[in-house]
Amino acid sequence: MSFHAPLIIDIAGTTLAKIDKRRLKHSLVGGLILFARNWQSREQLTDLCRQIKKVRQDLLICVDHEGGRVQRFKTDGFTHIAPMRALGELWLQDGKAGEGSGAMRANRAATACGYVLGAELRACGVDLSFTPVLDLDFGESSVIGDRAFGRDPRVVSLLAKSLMHGLQLSGMANCGKHFPGHGFVAADSHTDIPVDKRSLKAILADDAKPYEWLGTALASVMPAHVVYPKVDKRPAGFSSKWLGDILRGQLRFTGAVFSDDLSMAGARVIDGQPVSSTQAAVAALNAGCDLVLLCNQSLGDGAEVDALIDGLTEAQLKGQWQPSEASEARRQALLPSSRATNWDELMVQPTYMQSLDLLP
Repeated sequence: MSFHAPLIIDIAGTTLAKIDKRRLKHSLVGGLILFARNWQSREQLTDLCRQIKKVRQDLLICVDHEGGRVQRFKTDGFTHIAPMRALGELWLQDGKAGEGSGAMRANRAATACGYVLGAELRACGVDLSFTPVLDLDFGESSVIGDRAFGRDPRVVSLLAKSLMHGLQLSGMANCGKHFPGHGFVAADSHTDIPVDKRSLKAILADDAKPYEWLGTALASVMPAHVVYPKVDKRPAGFSSKWLGDILRGQLRFTGAVFSDDLSMAGARVIDGQPVSSTQAAVAALNAGCDLVLLCNQSLGDGAEVDALIDGLTEAQLKGQWQPSEASEARRQALLPSSRATNWDELMVQPTYMQSLDLLP
């Protein structure tokens, strides 16, 4: 039987409780996502990551750590990374003759951001940050806003590629989000179901361009909980048309696909019907996601997390979902393969010190 661990769950506290260990040992769980509530200090975070790897070495430890307002760890030595818009603005400071110096400085700063961000996280034991944001800033979306590099897909693609190069130098993979683009809609998919009424041609010519141009440099992608009715009535993360035909087929993406958080409002209605997290997970996996996230549900008794683990186990037994060896290989490929530099070594490492000087 194929082995496939598609679930990315979370934990409630700053250490592993017995219930966390039991959940993380489950064969369907492939990793976890950390939040600010899981943070007290660098020492505590490093110890927590060590505890997690003791449960299972192959668990993927993830975090949303982009810079700006989406940065989970901000104290005890962690560098404050500027929002990505700062890099886009640096690009535009191009000298009187427009000689491109701003663009070059911005690319160098983006690599520095990626390196500092990745190296600091890895020094504490974190494997993957869900970054870069590839959404375009149309000035419409408050949830994206300054998280985007800018409005021009060419600028976004090149700055993202430089950021990803920095992550790669630190030994960390990357995750482009939110495919095919969340920047055009005003609604927030955490609390609503945004609808983008543009044509497929318009989206592919603009928002989805970074996914085409970044090709093999992208290790993973997270689709948007946005409905594009001209393409499919389902949100992109539950649409085999978006994930199979367009992302994998047309754009030839070969990396891992994560669902966005299944507890968000945008994930709880499919085909006009309210769905449970298990039904959402099955729909996402069957549409082409390799991994599915369920966030902030471990608080209290964590009944929702257990319901998803049990529900997906039952769905597998009933043949409603089939494990995929290819999906599992894509998950494992996101685990770092190089040794992380520990914090004290990192602080005096020339590349790191130079990168700090280059940050915007």
